[in-house]
Amino acid sequence: MKFRAVVATAAAVPLALGLAACGGEPKATGYKPTTPAETPAASQPVATTTVAPPKPAPVAHLNRATFVSAMTSAVSKQKTWHTVGTITANGSTVMTMDGYQTTNPVAMSMEMAGAAFQGKTAKVILIKNTGYVSIPGVTPAGKYKKFTTGLNDQLSELVEGGDPTKIYKSFDKSMVDLKFVRTETIGGQQLDRYAVTVNAAKALAAQGKKVPAGMPKTLTYSMWLDKAHLVRRMTFDLSGVSMVMNMTDYNKPVNITAPPASKIVK
Repeated sequence: MKFRAVVATAAAVPLALGLAACGGEPKATGYKPTTPAETPAASQPVATTTVAPPKPAPVAHLNRATFVSAMTSAVSKQKTWHTVGTITANGSTVMTMDGYQTTNPVAMSMEMAGAAFQGKTAKVILIKNTGYVSIPGVTPAGKYKKFTTGLNDQLSELVEGGDPTKIYKSFDKSMVDLKFVRTETIGGQQLDRYAVTVNAAKALAAQGKKVPAGMPKTLTYSMWLDKAHLVRRMTFDLSGVSMVMNMTDYNKPVNITAPPASKIVK
């Protein structure tokens, strides 16, 4: 695979990662049941009536008015996260991903493998405005190519995509529908599933990107959030291409560093 095509494939990774970094802190609702007490007269029998406690109020879920604000509120709290994902095309695995991101500094370290890289492993490291890529067949084994934003459009998108705030802030103007689907148990956790539909052109425009040819008008993501509104899983399907991303290890210590000079080639 040529370098330009590989970078184009990798550029989709931070987009998915950025959407993973949303969250918030909901307020629990409920009740404290009370039992009515009666003191009957000692000389007369008294009939008693059992009063059922009131039913708890339904749990409030996010809606179009609260979804974006919940995400932007949480970004200041989520400093790191771990993402594992799989991209398939027409039922066949094209690429697997395993990586970490940090928000201060904005950085990403990602390993990708699969048919897109002839079954080998490619590595991408982004630190602020500087990136490093190690791609089988393009760079020598164990070596990295260094680049900065402005080198070309695709490399710039790869670096800028590492800043998740640009992606979910774009929801503010691009979201066309949000639905709570149901609560599901995944990995032992009770997660709320949402269907998030965005206007594709507006979402890309808000990120300063062009709309690719053949892009549909809307794109719907399935997102599973925990009680703290942290995204634990995200999926989408687009023209036979599917992606599943699982997010874990929020706020756990992560140290992302640049490769040593001895491993960088021109």
